[in-house]
Amino acid sequence: MNMQSRIATTPAMSERRVGLLGALLIAIGPVSMALYTPAMPEIVRAFGTTEAAVKLTLSVYFAGFAVAQLVCGPLSDGFGRKPVTYAFMGIYLVASLLALLAPTVDLLILARLLQGVGAAVGSSIARAVVRDLFTNERSARIMNLMGLILAVGPAFSPTLGGITMELAGWHAIFVLMVVAAVAIMLVVRFAMVETVERDLSRIRPRALLASYREVLATPYFVLASIVLAGTVGAIYTQATILPFILMDRVGLSPSQFGAGMLMQSGFYFAGSLVVRQSLGRHGALALVPVGLAFVAIGSAALAIVLRVHEASFLGVMGPVAFSAFGIAFIMPAMATATLAPFPHIAGAASSMSGFFQMGGGLLGGLACAALGEPVFAMATVIPAMGFVAILAWAGWRRLPKPAAAGIVHPAPPPEAGQ
Repeated sequence: MNMQSRIATTPAMSERRVGLLGALLIAIGPVSMALYTPAMPEIVRAFGTTEAAVKLTLSVYFAGFAVAQLVCGPLSDGFGRKPVTYAFMGIYLVASLLALLAPTVDLLILARLLQGVGAAVGSSIARAVVRDLFTNERSARIMNLMGLILAVGPAFSPTLGGITMELAGWHAIFVLMVVAAVAIMLVVRFAMVETVERDLSRIRPRALLASYREVLATPYFVLASIVLAGTVGAIYTQATILPFILMDRVGLSPSQFGAGMLMQSGFYFAGSLVVRQSLGRHGALALVPVGLAFVAIGSAALAIVLRVHEASFLGVMGPVAFSAFGIAFIMPAMATATLAPFPHIAGAASSMSGFFQMGGGLLGGLACAALGEPVFAMATVIPAMGFVAILAWAGWRRLPKPAAAGIVHPAPPPEAGQ
């Protein structure tokens, strides 16, 4: 019996254990972002700097996260999932301490860049471990469970960040991140079982380039990743502009902003619950067009409402929540689809998929910064990302299933007259 088969039958790495562990690992990235967002206007004042400089702390976080994913996933294919998790969470821990002690905004920007690098390991490792052990609807169920739990962390993180800032100042937010880093390293030490054998041949430059060529040469992967980049990436993009819309324009306090963000994460959580009940009856793929319909309605509402009415809480967060509900329907099938054809290089495939998602957030944030005015940027960039995702799915659904894919793909509809 090989290592993968042996681990798959180990009770310690059951579906539920993998889902819980994966959710914890994935959550460190968005939680680190969401905890921080209520403090952004205050950090502008604390350092006597500009909104653009503080927005840059989010942009470099996305950049570090996106680029590091291209490294940590393949490294985990060669060195193993656990050693690479320890190494990158160590980077995250050091970066959190640097952010806590940063005397200038320039050092805070550097710390956030390094935090993004360290946090990238969670997303890559979580999805790779799922692919190591499970395929088909079992993988989709785990992705859904991870999504359910993942929704809880970012849902309450802005609230926790806002309350923490008002009670103890913005520095205390980074104390929470230090504690989170230590906690994750302990959980990995005692709850995670290694799922791949050490094989350094996988991380030789030629092998690494070959892995990424294989992944990027697969339209099945690329289009599925663009669907995730346009939906999940839109959530990351919103994090760069919602604080300035809801606090500076609408007039919410940091704690009110944090509570208001529950509308987004709460609807995502509700969508994940509906998906969990529906997977057994309909299958993951059948739920994707339902989710995209919600994204289309939410995107259209943002594009129209913010152009004809003054920004208000419901005018902004209503469409955002509607889209978030739909994204929960999209994630299980599309996340499984990006990994399914690549059981032999799951880490590399997971990394590239994550790169697409965080890259989508980075490009969306840069586009918003280029447009300047936050409300106009929100009404333009977020809807555009949603409709790009819909177009990518329309192309993806017509592709044949790759031979190695562990997901059932519907046949393309017959052409007229056939």
